[in-house]
Amino acid sequence: METSSTPLNPRTVEDVFKDYSGRRAGIVRALTTDVDDFYSLCDPEKENLCLYGHPSESWEVTLPAEEVPPELPEPALGINFARDGMKKQDWLSLVAVHSDSWLMSVSFYFGARFNKNERKRLFSMINDLPTVYEFVSDKKRDKAAMESGNKAKIAKRTSDGQLKSNSKTVDDVYGDEDDEHSETLCGTCGGHYNGDEFWIGCDICERWFHGKCVKITPAKAESIKHYKCPNCNSKKSRQL
Repeated sequence: METSSTPLNPRTVEDVFKDYSGRRAGIVRALTTDVDDFYSLCDPEKENLCLYGHPSESWEVTLPAEEVPPELPEPALGINFARDGMKKQDWLSLVAVHSDSWLMSVSFYFGARFNKNERKRLFSMINDLPTVYEFVSDKKRDKAAMESGNKAKIAKRTSDGQLKSNSKTVDDVYGDEDDEHSETLCGTCGGHYNGDEFWIGCDICERWFHGKCVKITPAKAESIKHYKCPNCNSKKSRQL
């Protein structure tokens, strides 16, 4: 259920993908980081409840929309009823699968007017991201454990604009606080970091990007004192 301030009409492939990424991030948080809160809210004694992910990367457990037909496709109804009738992990996996289906339905609701190539590009961008189910399932955790020792190559700047080593791990950049590095997303494609990939940080918005997504190579980064991502560059252009 969206607030009146939430844009409900993404017009481009990039807009729809950004909407998908935000909703997906919110649901992933509900089923992983905030799982205790999510579990307690899904009381089987309550009415039919749905799990909503919002473009702002937040989540909400609430009743379905009252209007018929709803403004957007609705998530699976009554996820709370099965909570105590299954093993917790099995129930979370079931909610994850239904959430993946809902995320796809919302994206293609927005993308129904796209042409064939635009729909193909949208699906390709979505398919490059892990599903919610992969985050919740044992397969995703096993994969994360296997990759935990890999290094992500990152262009990190000091306060004077100089580049540090571009082979620092994400742990080196963020430290170990609450495993924040595990939730680091590329500001362009929304993908999580992988080992052996070059990343670069924007000095304006402080978001991180795959070098390939913003067309910056390690060699090119060496000559950049202050990096501005495409979004920050476009904002500056609009202000002129």
